[in-house]
Amino acid sequence: MSFSFITLILLTIWINMAQLQQGGPDEKEKTTALKDLLSRIDLDELMKKDEPPLEFPDTLEGFEYAFNEKGQLRHIKTGEPFVFNYREDLHRWNQKRYEALGEIITKYVYELLEKECHLKKVTLPEGYGVIVLNPNENYIEVEKTKAQVQLSSDSSDEPAEKRERKDKIQKETKKRRDFYEKYRNPQKEKETVQLYIRDNGSPEEHAIYVWDHFIAESAAENIFFVAHSYGGLAFVELMIQREADVKNKVTAVALTDSVHNVWHQEAGKTIREWMRENCCNWVSSSEPLDTSVESMLPDCPRVSAGTERHELTSWKSFPSIFKFFSEASEAKNSSVKLAPTRRSNRIKYEEL
Repeated sequence: MSFSFITLILLTIWINMAQLQQGGPDEKEKTTALKDLLSRIDLDELMKKDEPPLEFPDTLEGFEYAFNEKGQLRHIKTGEPFVFNYREDLHRWNQKRYEALGEIITKYVYELLEKECHLKKVTLPEGYGVIVLNPNENYIEVEKTKAQVQLSSDSSDEPAEKRERKDKIQKETKKRRDFYEKYRNPQKEKETVQLYIRDNGSPEEHAIYVWDHFIAESAAENIFFVAHSYGGLAFVELMIQREADVKNKVTAVALTDSVHNVWHQEAGKTIREWMRENCCNWVSSSEPLDTSVESMLPDCPRVSAGTERHELTSWKSFPSIFKFFSEASEAKNSSVKLAPTRRSNRIKYEEL
């Protein structure tokens, strides 16, 4: 059954109800009956009937995709880029197909990081020159069993205040995910439960955990952050929770198309002042790389990343980011102010 046919059914019922509501008692009884009928229609069940099974390959070859010599994902037979709308009028099935392919690509990227960049994948690494945080992995989803239901309802030994804060964050995160999941996956047959990773149940918690257990304990004298998109929000939350420590250890922060908001996150004046001096946000823009971009938020300078594509802002701005870090390190070591361009940006924000 197609979406258009379902819409036609509902539209017909709605028109009939509107007509009946204009009549007398008999018509009202019919209206009540129609309302009852409408309440019994399960749209998810209707859409399930014509949807293919949610079963997808577990390899790139199975999806008939491969990466070419330029690192671009292309169809093996047609050479075309990835097509989201593989089947028309089946958006949710297409979404699940997209997510299944995304999981495979994620593993592929991990392999590249290990083989090509010589990184070593271990659980929350310590003692490395580069630490790559993984703020997106906050829970595992498993089929719900009675034992797991009991486990999730058991009380924790954590202090009540900390437990309440974590529960609030996890409930808000679950609410958002459940909303989209209901839309994307109507044929979910097995009831599952999300088992949150202890002290890492959200991107913000993960950033704080890595800071407390690894970064804060390191002997590094110059610490730099590169935070992309939601990572910028997580960094601002880290500053709010660990302001003194961050100011003491972090030399500079490069944000790339960050979605942070100092007003909504209630960052204090001292944090905003520190960000103006030590942060820079490379944002998606049609302007050339490093061109100043205006902002109404009084937090940190914004410059163009040299691309309008959100996902490429980090890659495109890397040369400028490392130059920014080098200048910040030299300025810290010589105890002088940073580059004139940053001072001029600060004046601009203060005037604003």
